[in-house]
Amino acid sequence: MSPEPSAVYRGGDPVAEVLRSGFAESFHRGSVAVVDSTGAPVASVGDAASPVFPRSAVKPVLAVAMLRAGWKPANSAQLAISSASHHGEPIHLEQVEAILAGAGLGDDALQCPPDLPGDPASRRAVIAAGGEARRAYMTCSGKHSAMLATCVANGWDTATYREFDHPLQKLAASVVEELTGEPIAATGVDGCGVPVFAVSLTGLARASSRLVEAAEGTEERAVADAMRAHPRLVEGTGRTDARAMEAVPGLLAKFGAEGVHLLAAPGAGAVAVKIDDGAGRASMPVALRAFTTLGGLTVPESAKRAVEDLIRPDMWGGRLRTLL
Repeated sequence: MSPEPSAVYRGGDPVAEVLRSGFAESFHRGSVAVVDSTGAPVASVGDAASPVFPRSAVKPVLAVAMLRAGWKPANSAQLAISSASHHGEPIHLEQVEAILAGAGLGDDALQCPPDLPGDPASRRAVIAAGGEARRAYMTCSGKHSAMLATCVANGWDTATYREFDHPLQKLAASVVEELTGEPIAATGVDGCGVPVFAVSLTGLARASSRLVEAAEGTEERAVADAMRAHPRLVEGTGRTDARAMEAVPGLLAKFGAEGVHLLAAPGAGAVAVKIDDGAGRASMPVALRAFTTLGGLTVPESAKRAVEDLIRPDMWGGRLRTLL
C-alpha cells in the first residue's frame, strides 16, 4: 500500500518498459491508485497518497461544478466537449462554437492559447485553406467555452473567469475537494491558463468512481454518461481514450498531461495513474493493466483484443510491457 502522504509527490516504482527484439531499451516509473466502487482504496503502487497536478484528467470534475452552477448545455455532446482534451476535428469545433453561440459569445471570448488542430488531417485542411491558429482549435477550448457559458448563466464576469478568486474557480475547487474527499494541497496554473488543483491519485480515483456510480439525474452521472456516449468528442477519432471507451461498455477514461490517466467503471471501481517522466505512452497501458489485475474491471470477450492492443501498444517495432 502507499506510504503516508507527503507535501510533494515522491515518485513511484517501475511500472512499464519498452522491449525491442527482446531487449529492454526504455523504462517508466510511476504510481497507481486503485479504489473499489465505494471509493475505498484496495491497492496501490508507488506514491498514491501525495499530491499531483491532475491536469486535464480533472476536466470531468470541473464539468460537474459547471452543471451545479447552473450551466445548461443544449445536449450531451456539449457536455462531453466540456470534459474533453480534443484534437480540433470538425466535430469538436462544431460543439465549441455551439456552446459559445448559445452564450452569445464568440471565439474572441476564449482565453486559452490559440493553436492549430492537433489532429493531423484537420491541421492540414486548415493550413491548406489558408487558415490560422484559433483559440477554438486549442485542446482545452471545450472546457473554456463551457466556463464562459457558466459565467453568462450566472451574470459573472467573463473577462476574469481564469482568476483564482473568480466565483467559478472557487466553486470548481470546492467540488474537487468534495469528490476527491480531501483538501487541495496546492493550486497552480494549467497549460491553458485556468487553475489546476493538486490532490492525490487516491483522491482522483475516488472522484472518478463517484462519477460512474452516481445516481441518474445527478450532475456526476450526467457528465459520465455524456463522455461515454460521445467518446470521440472526449479526445478524438482513433485516440486512446476513445478506443478504450468504445471497446469496454461503461468504461470512463480521461487522460491528463504529464502522464496522468483515470479510468472508472460502474461496479468495478477506478484507477488513477501518474507516470513520473510525464510520458503519456505508458499511462493508458498501466492504467488498464492495473484495473484488470489490481482492480475490478472485467473485460468482455468481445473487447479483449482491443484492450490488449491498448495495454501492449506497438512502439515503432518495439513493444511496451507493463510491470504490474
